[in-house]
Parts: sequence; C-alpha cells; structure tokens
Amino acid sequence: MTRTRSPHFLAKRKWWEYVTDESGSFGEYNNNDPYYIVAMVLHDQHVDISSEINDLNLKISDLGFPPHAIHVGPIIRMESIYKNYDNPDNRIKLLNAIYHFTRRIDIKYLCPYVNKMGCSDYIQLNAMLSREIALQIRENIDFFNSFDNIIVYYDNGQNELTKILTAVFNTLFVNVEFRRVKPSEYKLFQVADLICTWELLALKAEDKSFTKSENEMFGSAREFMKNRYKLIQKKKLKRYHK
Repeated sequence: MTRTRSPHFLAKRKWWEYVTDESGSFGEYNNNDPYYIVAMVLHDQHVDISSEINDLNLKISDLGFPPHAIHVGPIIRMESIYKNYDNPDNRIKLLNAIYHFTRRIDIKYLCPYVNKMGCSDYIQLNAMLSREIALQIRENIDFFNSFDNIIVYYDNGQNELTKILTAVFNTLFVNVEFRRVKPSEYKLFQVADLICTWELLALKAEDKSFTKSENEMFGSAREFMKNRYKLIQKKKLKRYHK
C-alpha cells in the first residue's frame, strides 16, 4: 500500500492504486493453515475498467446471486452464501466470471508469502512477512517510482496486515495515501481475493495437498496449474527495468 501526492494539479500525472488481500492467519502453524499469503494488486487509475465491472455485475445477477463481494475459497468449498445454491453449475459459472474478469483487466500483482512452519511466534511471522513484502517492492522499485501517486486501499478486516503495509510503504515511499473501502463495493478487492486463492492453490499443487473440493472444482492440481493458474500468473510483476 502506498502514499499519494496531493490530488491537485495531477492532470498529466499517473496514479497507481494498490489493493491487498490475505490468506491465512497470524495464528500458530498447522497443516490446514501453513501459509500467510498477501496478494497485492496494482492498477493504473487512468485505465478504465468500468465496462468490465458492468459486465461482471450483470453476470452475477444473471446467475441469480445477490450483489456481494465474491470470495473464491467459499465458492470452491460451497460455504457462506454459496451453500444455499445447490446448482454446482452456477457456482462454477460465478467462479469463471471473476476469473475471466481478472484475466481481462489490465493489472499487475505481487504475492509475498511466508511459510509459518519457520515462525516460532507472532513477532517472527510479522518480521518475516514485513521483510518479504519490502523485498518484493524493492525488486520492482523503478516500477513503483514510475508513478506520481500511490493509493493503498484497505478494509477493516486486515488490521495486522494494514499495520505492516503502513510501516513498509511509509519507509519506502514519501507519497502514499491510505483509503478504507468496503470489499463489496470495490471489485479489485475481489480480484485480490482470487489471486490470493490462486497462489495458495499453486503452493498446494506443489505440496500435493489439493483437497477433495479443489479436485472436484478443477479436475486435478495439474489441470489447475495448466488451465487456470498460468493465465493469471502472467500478470505477476517480475523484476522491473526501465
């Protein structure tokens, strides 16, 4: 997340918005919660995605779902509001809708993560995650510096992560603005949620730990990596050079 220079006199300046989501918790390591993952989605505000957003909202309505913040993990596991929809085809179509929305829009992302097995306590997890986030940003510092303004969007459910991001971004940048929004009102939060889940599934594919519901949704870990992950991974920010 990042600071923004004053919004005045910015007709010819670039604004970069930055949205995060997380997978995992700051609790102790266990086999069902081995990673803490942060998806950091970056979008140039001068690139209009309103048409794609309208198409996604129409698709959600056509499938019979109410307006809501799409959460990919619960779709796969048929949890939360999705347990009330017995038609598996509609769940798959909803997943496809947010997947293709993510694939089509012009974004980049970073995805720092920590294996909690190597963390003895909360303080060590906090330190390791802070270092990993700072490292990935520094590796792409020219990219971040190519924009005049950075706006970091966050929601109230990310208190620990928000503290880390505030510290990291305020250390690395001088022009960062933080804004609080509701995920249900901001589609890029839902994109960050999908990317978080995709990166977690990629780690689980490597660990050979796909669950029954994940295999049912994607066929197999191999099919997920080939048919789903690869197209999203193309948006991952590599080391940037001018």
